[in-house]
Amino acid sequence: MAFGPYFLLATLEGLVTAAVLALTALGLSLVFGVMRVVNVAHGEFFMLGAVLAWAVSTAFAGHPSIGFAAALLVAPLVVGGAALLSERLVLRRLNYDPEATIVATIGMLYIIQQLALTFYGADARPVQAPFNVRIQLPWFGYSGYKLFVIGAAIVLMLATWFVLTRTKVGLLMRATQYDSETAQAFGIPVDRVYAGVFALGAMLAAVAAVLIVPIQQAHYLMGRDPLLLSFIVVIIGGLGSLRGTVIAALLIGLSDGIISVFFSPTLAKMLATGLVAMVLVFRPQGLFGVPAR
Repeated sequence: MAFGPYFLLATLEGLVTAAVLALTALGLSLVFGVMRVVNVAHGEFFMLGAVLAWAVSTAFAGHPSIGFAAALLVAPLVVGGAALLSERLVLRRLNYDPEATIVATIGMLYIIQQLALTFYGADARPVQAPFNVRIQLPWFGYSGYKLFVIGAAIVLMLATWFVLTRTKVGLLMRATQYDSETAQAFGIPVDRVYAGVFALGAMLAAVAAVLIVPIQQAHYLMGRDPLLLSFIVVIIGGLGSLRGTVIAALLIGLSDGIISVFFSPTLAKMLATGLVAMVLVFRPQGLFGVPAR
């Protein structure tokens, strides 16, 4: 096989990785951008979404698309509810103190992980894709479901952008992000905004997990890599920057796909880590982040 087919395959696989990574990192970036909370448990919300996707999809008999559609609806809602409960019981009581919330979310990470191990088990379990169609491309056929994942991620990111920039809810979130004390003085319910943002961030991670779990099996330890890669993306793109998150996810996803095919996955991870180091040294706020004043 010549260079062209390999490059096309690597690009497509990189786009799938970038699509899921962008959704996951977007949730992490939103939480930090509005609340100034670094959610170390974000990867476990991703894992919880995958585990729930397996549980819901296997509960439905018949065509796999029925179970998948139910999982795509139920898993993000349950994960969002769990995140909302965590925000109310833990983060709010700590008054969103940056240092305290890091320790608290580390604790949440282990609690969610051990609950998943207890009730789900240690085995990796597959979820059947809702459809099995191959799209004929130049040189080879490619999974139609993977192309669906890319399209779904684009739609969800556009919907998030619309909510943030064109709705009253987005206006309240941006006002809280810029100056929470002034926003509260003008009657904006800052606590409710924080709760909604934390739940939304977890739901985006859960949606990403539901989309990827037919490609990768659900496992109780699967939250580690998405958390690490999400941190890499938001550091490069800039914490709180939607545009930076998407561009950084594309950069990391495509480079991972292409370098992994032509060289090795280890080299791809090394280059991503080196890029993070360079960004932290030369532009600590990220490529599209706003410097602290």
